[in-house]
Amino acid sequence: MEEIVIRGGRPLRGDLQVSGAKNAALPIMAASLLVPEPTTLHHVPRLRDVQTMCGILEHLGTAVDWLGPESVRLTPGGTQPHVGPCDLVRDMRGSVCVLGPLLATRGAVVLPAPGGCVIGKRPIDLHVKGLEALGARFRLCHPYVYAQAGELTGTRIDMAGPRGYTVLGTANVMMAAVLARGRTVIESAASEPEVQDVAHFLNRCGARIAGIGSNTLTIDGVDRLQATEYTIIPDRIEAGTFLAAAALTGGRIRLAGACPDHMRAELDVFRRAGLDVQEGNSVLTGSCAGPLRPVDVRTGSYPHFSTDMHPQVCAVLCLARGRSVLHETVYPERFTHVEALNRMGARVSVRGASSVIDGPASLRGAAVHAADLRAGAALVLAGLAAEGETVVRGVAQIDRGYDQLVRRLALLGADISRREAEAAAERKRA
Repeated sequence: MEEIVIRGGRPLRGDLQVSGAKNAALPIMAASLLVPEPTTLHHVPRLRDVQTMCGILEHLGTAVDWLGPESVRLTPGGTQPHVGPCDLVRDMRGSVCVLGPLLATRGAVVLPAPGGCVIGKRPIDLHVKGLEALGARFRLCHPYVYAQAGELTGTRIDMAGPRGYTVLGTANVMMAAVLARGRTVIESAASEPEVQDVAHFLNRCGARIAGIGSNTLTIDGVDRLQATEYTIIPDRIEAGTFLAAAALTGGRIRLAGACPDHMRAELDVFRRAGLDVQEGNSVLTGSCAGPLRPVDVRTGSYPHFSTDMHPQVCAVLCLARGRSVLHETVYPERFTHVEALNRMGARVSVRGASSVIDGPASLRGAAVHAADLRAGAALVLAGLAAEGETVVRGVAQIDRGYDQLVRRLALLGADISRREAEAAAERKRA
């Protein structure tokens, strides 16, 4: 088990390249199962979740060949419906993305219950609802999901859920529908840039998807897809996390390969909080020289403020002078970072589905645990601004969504490193 050690107080300065979007890469990799020929993807982030998806695809018979640091060729093969061992699939919620492609191409799926971040209740009922509308049949027998389908048939599907749109659910049904007979209309479809990227990839392969970027997708089924090369969009959450680092440390970070148009709500919040954000041609520069200001933020489905930036912005607002309120409408239990931040000296209270942040806090180093991916990022950010040493455990969660986070922060000037937790414990006992 590894842990991250941070000695805070250094302004971060420098240039970084934004990685490919994890939440686009995973479903696009799953969509390669729909294509009977090799698919080549570029700008693929080398994350733990991506490696898990590679393992799932290999178990399903796909040959995975890395052609470079961020380029991978996926050559399909095999006919078995069993997605993989429980310990592999349960490691990542994104594993559910293979449901639609496997039903469309193999007619059956045996899927262990998918894992990932434990943030309240994140069921796959909307995935099941949408795929059943296309003609699939499901049987849930813990810990497996069994699904079968003959010929999938297009229909009209409303994907609305109790908390808004479903990103992975929309992608899953869309992937199945591209090979279904006839026309499928997905209403209440998620419009996130990552869903758009999946649709653009499928169209590049020969699918017929209209309405991309809206909440209504129209898909006319085709007989087969063909091979293509495709470049994944930049990760807007990673870009936002590094902007948060600039705000927290009073630094200046230039992000190349960013897409500001995907981050309008997040950039607005950063600017209102006092971060100077400059936009160029696929470049974002965040700098912070003055005090941070309190803001009220409400998360929501795209194009509103992303729930995946909630914990990181919470860390930023701990240093703002005054009271901020973060309203969480997507995952009302997304507060696993609060206790750890308070241990570091923050003053954050949870009231229903909102967190109230009173600042500015004098953050101090502490030993904390990353309960989920974005909470872990928030704790690392807080450690960069804290006095003394911060130790963040649960590093595997952070590795799920950030490519070489420690090395890249160190390049910006952070005093940060990774070490084996057991070795650290031995030194303490000695």
